[in-house]
Amino acid sequence: MKNIFLKITVFCIVLTGTVSCNKYLDVVPDNIPTIDNAFSDRYNAMKFLATCYWGIPKSAGWNENPAMLGAMEMIFNRTHRSQAGMQFALGENSAALALTNYWSSGGTMVRSLYAGMRDCNTFLERIDGVQDINKYEKERMKAEVKLVKAYLNFYLIQYYGPITPLRTNTSLTEPTAGIRVYREKIDDCFKYVLELINEVIQSDALPLMIEGKNTELGRFSKPVAYMLKAKVMTYWASPLFNGNTDYSGFKNHEGVPFFNQQYDASRWDSAANACKKAIEVCLAAGNRLYKPADFRAVSARVTSDTTLLINTLRSAVTQRWNPEIIWANSSYPANWNYQITAIARMEAATSTPSGYTGVLSVPLSTVELFYSNNGVPINEDISYPYANRYNIRVGDNAHNLLIASGEKTAALNFDREMRFYSTLGFDRGRWYGNFYRANNDNESPFPKNRFGEFSSVFNPGEYNATGYWPKKLVSMNTTWRDANSVSEETYPYPDMRYADLLLLCAEALNESKQAPDNEVYQYVDSVRARAGLKGVLESWATYSNQPAKPLTKEGMRQIIQQERKIELAGEGVYFWDSNRWKTALKERNRAIQGWNINGREAEEYYTVTTVYFQRFTYRDYFAPIPQSEMIKNPLLIQNPGW
Repeated sequence: MKNIFLKITVFCIVLTGTVSCNKYLDVVPDNIPTIDNAFSDRYNAMKFLATCYWGIPKSAGWNENPAMLGAMEMIFNRTHRSQAGMQFALGENSAALALTNYWSSGGTMVRSLYAGMRDCNTFLERIDGVQDINKYEKERMKAEVKLVKAYLNFYLIQYYGPITPLRTNTSLTEPTAGIRVYREKIDDCFKYVLELINEVIQSDALPLMIEGKNTELGRFSKPVAYMLKAKVMTYWASPLFNGNTDYSGFKNHEGVPFFNQQYDASRWDSAANACKKAIEVCLAAGNRLYKPADFRAVSARVTSDTTLLINTLRSAVTQRWNPEIIWANSSYPANWNYQITAIARMEAATSTPSGYTGVLSVPLSTVELFYSNNGVPINEDISYPYANRYNIRVGDNAHNLLIASGEKTAALNFDREMRFYSTLGFDRGRWYGNFYRANNDNESPFPKNRFGEFSSVFNPGEYNATGYWPKKLVSMNTTWRDANSVSEETYPYPDMRYADLLLLCAEALNESKQAPDNEVYQYVDSVRARAGLKGVLESWATYSNQPAKPLTKEGMRQIIQQERKIELAGEGVYFWDSNRWKTALKERNRAIQGWNINGREAEEYYTVTTVYFQRFTYRDYFAPIPQSEMIKNPLLIQNPGW
């Protein structure tokens, strides 16, 4: 069974390569002979299991994942603004166009999640009839598919709000019976997702950990079920879904608001308990924060403690199946096409490996979120020269591991926490790894991005729009093998990371209490400690102009939210977080800015320049149901504003 799953999942799904695989994945549920064949034996049933996993949305894709560019914590330059992901981010979505359409089949970029649910239902209906699979294997496979189905429903809820859960497939004798259906109230949608997850947990059919490390990686384990439950319950407790009176006029066919109108504080208690239980299960399975000793074990290079920590923080995301990864999407990995957008050129070249090389850019709004080296926001740090952050400063020996000595760069790039340097590449900033030449700490290459230099515009349209690259998204083993070509190592995209779970737990606990206490601080502080920072109480008391901030529920809420923005930057989490927190209306109406990448001299280059203007309205909290679906099913009620 393990070998079968490897061949099908890794070869057919991860590579998505051959015609025969694609033909199989296009199974149509009402084709009886085909379905009978799909469940004729273990081999074919395993293929159908792989098909169910294949229905999970792609995270490592700028057009397929609305969260990658949607909040504009990362952007493409103007030449590539016609990409669907950038159009979505710039507010060009509509019911008629329906960018990144996960509701209906026939979308231009992605597959309907309802089609995925239909595959899951088919699997659950037919798997018991397969003769050469024992009961243990069947129960495990059913648990996996139920969890896939829960995942798909939850994704639709995040994206569209109230949905029409596909509990069973349409009868073959009544093919239109399931088309004319109503959207259900948001609480009922969440309850159905939790019902599926609880069935999986209660079955105890998933393994605590994946034993066949080379053959079953990417399959769900027990920690995945518990973390998904924790995440679902945290979202359900969040302001977008809990007592959201902004949607009081958004009513179903019975005239009842789709969204509950009374805030339920007890949901945070339930979310906190679910998070703590998920942490307990993860620890039992060996999940934990990725540490410098872990990186040193996989790297033969001897580095300074500074560079070692930077590499560790990067590798928590890109090191394949490291202890921090609870689940990663191996169906759609972060491949060369994805990583090439995030890597900078490190020397003069005569050609380019891709028309997208280095075009994924990080705006100043994201750059300025990272703390000072004292572990507090730069606009709060009593010793950080915030008013002069855009001034030019020259690198020196004391900072040479981070910024090239003798080179001019912005003061903004100095004296920041280590996650700043692990996440971002920038003009004159050291970039350890990803280069074929020797990488001694003090001699690591660095981008030169002023106009005319080797990291700047290569061909028309091939340039970084802000002067910052999301370095953390590039595997340490993806390398420029010469000036003109890159050798990549793909990695399964980390959809569930232990650091994310710790911060979800801190958030839920903080919201469930009258005031934060040590139980809240411990989860945040563990993530900060891994990044080389002191705890929140000590850091704010010593360095912040708001020393009492961590002592209040509101202040700690801000701290936790900023921790999530920093720790999970560039991973597509902020889009969903700012929606569920209902902070998007405030935070995502802004100028998207970077350096003047047309500047030839440092003084000209380090001038703040606006690339885009971001606009967000209440309607943008949820995507529109495609107009074509509204025509097919007149019982559907469109989301407000669309």
